[in-house]
Amino acid sequence: MASPPVLSRSTSWTSTSEPKDRDAFKDASSPALVESLCQDENKKPVWQRPLSGNADKEYDTQRGMSERHIMMIAIGGTIGTGIFLSAGSTVAMAGPASALLSYFVVGLFCYGVVMILGEMAAYIPVSGTFSVYATRFVSPSMGFTLGWNYWLQWALTIPSELIAAAVILQYWTDKLKAWEWALIIIVPIFAMQLIHVRVYGESEYWFAMIKVIMVVVFIIVGLIYNWGGVIGHPGPGLANFHDGQAFIGGFSAFAQTFALAFYSYGGVELVSLAAGETKSPHKAIPRAIKATFFRVVLFYILTILTIGLNINHSDPSLLSAANNSDVTASPLTTIFMRAGFGAAVHVVNAVLLTAVLSATNSCFYASSRMLFSLARSGQAPAIFGWVNRRGVPVPALLISLGISFLTFLTTIWGEGEVFTWFLNLVGISALLVWGSIGIISLQFRRAWTAQGRHLSDLPYTQPLYPLLPCFVVILSVLMFAADGYASVITQPFSVKNIIATYLGVIFYAVLYIGYAIYEYFFLKPPHHFVPLREADLDTDAVWKKGEGDFIRQQERELKEKLEALEGEAHGMKRWMLRLRRINEHVY
Repeated sequence: MASPPVLSRSTSWTSTSEPKDRDAFKDASSPALVESLCQDENKKPVWQRPLSGNADKEYDTQRGMSERHIMMIAIGGTIGTGIFLSAGSTVAMAGPASALLSYFVVGLFCYGVVMILGEMAAYIPVSGTFSVYATRFVSPSMGFTLGWNYWLQWALTIPSELIAAAVILQYWTDKLKAWEWALIIIVPIFAMQLIHVRVYGESEYWFAMIKVIMVVVFIIVGLIYNWGGVIGHPGPGLANFHDGQAFIGGFSAFAQTFALAFYSYGGVELVSLAAGETKSPHKAIPRAIKATFFRVVLFYILTILTIGLNINHSDPSLLSAANNSDVTASPLTTIFMRAGFGAAVHVVNAVLLTAVLSATNSCFYASSRMLFSLARSGQAPAIFGWVNRRGVPVPALLISLGISFLTFLTTIWGEGEVFTWFLNLVGISALLVWGSIGIISLQFRRAWTAQGRHLSDLPYTQPLYPLLPCFVVILSVLMFAADGYASVITQPFSVKNIIATYLGVIFYAVLYIGYAIYEYFFLKPPHHFVPLREADLDTDAVWKKGEGDFIRQQERELKEKLEALEGEAHGMKRWMLRLRRINEHVY
């Protein structure tokens, strides 16, 4: 069957939230051709349509999220279990100063990853993000490996988030078990995912807003309490940093905190994944990248500092992953109680539950979109590439739902044990993925230069190239080596620690080598690694080669005209327009 003419890529980024179905071809195809396509599709039995994975791509995901959605997702969209529960584990394991240093180092690392990934995502906004970039610029084996590794990372995060939500709910009542709470929680989250991507964007906007407000209030209350500003509730001051309590457990304990920190930071790259369903990604992604810096500093560095100042590392209220204890109350809840805000604890706990639900929502989104992209690339069963008329990849969501049932393991080993295993597996997986993104960035820029392209064609350019991607690669190797060293020398010696550390690497290696063997014997490509001059820099790009400056100039002129008309209509003064431009530059 002949394929319909494809719309110009130079206008693809302007697509709205309208479905990419048969109506989208009316302006690009003859009525007869459109009708024949529709008739051929309707001839298929209903059960065969999902199995074909929309091979003809009659339906596709939709650009239903706006700039404000993507901005709030960047700021607080994936803040959840990592910072609200497992952050306390880093203080318990290595002391407050070690925890703070660990979160600072990993924060710099993650911000570097976001910048180099944002450069590619702003120019080629696709749902598969770095998996697609790895296939195009490095090798299909790396794309396959990163895609499945990332899918597993987010799929395993779902049960850990559900366990955390159950823990928070058990603060009020322990009559229901963790897996029973999980079943109650997962129904509304899964239902929202099935509606439309705009529902995900809107729900995350308000979920993230609640989390942002709560974290800001927590930091203010925690610091005032610590400095003795709450009458009748003297704070500990700097006591937790004195008498050798700042650093405990030596280098091995410090190294072990990296996996916990990576788990907390997991999701900073979600902005690039959402670029494939965002309006005007060439403008939204650079602004979201700038917002990520505030997220790192405000929500992670200051939060871990506040926890370390107010809760001693030996306090039983902290999640002690080192001893595999059961998860107890969140450090945020504990600090509010000790500051004398006992009446507000239930509100805080409710907000914490909202935050975990939000993170679970993001887990479903990230895992389903990556699996969808793998299927459309021919690297996963075709059924997972099927989407309905609303652009929702239903089969990919269903398999993620199936993974979430791993929370039933809590009935066998206990919430704390399972939570710790998931935490370690996801943390190491994130480290491997982010380190690989540095390699992809280097190859992307080399291909860009080899094909004679100018940096002005990129909507966003990373700073300090090539130092930044090299820094990401080197630091990822060093942190993994440190974590592996810690798992071996930690006393008492535990085989489980070693398995938790290296299982992610084994999975990564098996995927890469396995696909390389399959590729060599069955696909028989002329090259394993993609030649720089053959790298695909055009498919799904926001504009064609050499059009960047022209389109940006058109957008500036149109914006100035609209602002002038708006100013005249509302009597807006010049200084107000300047203030708006400054705000857009910052965010």
